[in-house]
Amino acid sequence: MSEPLDALLDGLIRDIPDYPKPGVVFKDITPLLGDRTAFAACVDALAAAGRDVVDGPIDKVVGIEARGFILAAPVALALGAGFVPVRKVGKLPHDTHAVSYELEYGEATLEVHRDAFRSGDRVLIVDDVLATGGTVEATTKLMELCGAEVAGVALLMALSFLPGRERLAHLPMTVLRTV
Repeated sequence: MSEPLDALLDGLIRDIPDYPKPGVVFKDITPLLGDRTAFAACVDALAAAGRDVVDGPIDKVVGIEARGFILAAPVALALGAGFVPVRKVGKLPHDTHAVSYELEYGEATLEVHRDAFRSGDRVLIVDDVLATGGTVEATTKLMELCGAEVAGVALLMALSFLPGRERLAHLPMTVLRTV
């Protein structure tokens, strides 16, 4: 990543201690989203990750609830791809596939519509923060259930003190900032 983007990210991502529970330091990206220059630079960099997938185009960009939606939808537009939301359990109105997984501070279940993909669709997963890797791993399992192929993962940031990168080492991955 370029030094100007590094500086933008460092200046516009703030730490919120003890949120959502004691001992967790939440990475708040709302100041970054409110800065049009920084937001555009992040979308451009995340879309470049999708373009850098060498063996074909991206058919769908998947955003993981909730902040992943904000990043993934404009990335999908930039790539000329469709956008598919992966949501928390019970939030989608049609038939779904579901995968449960462990978070760094609890458990969760993600769902995607069963008909969101055609067999063989190439997918770029976009999210804001990579921690333990459980959320992205669960999302890749959902893609497999739908018959889609995960072509890559593009993330705003990764937490260096948690094992997410190692857990997902088998996936092509772009991380804009490691903290």
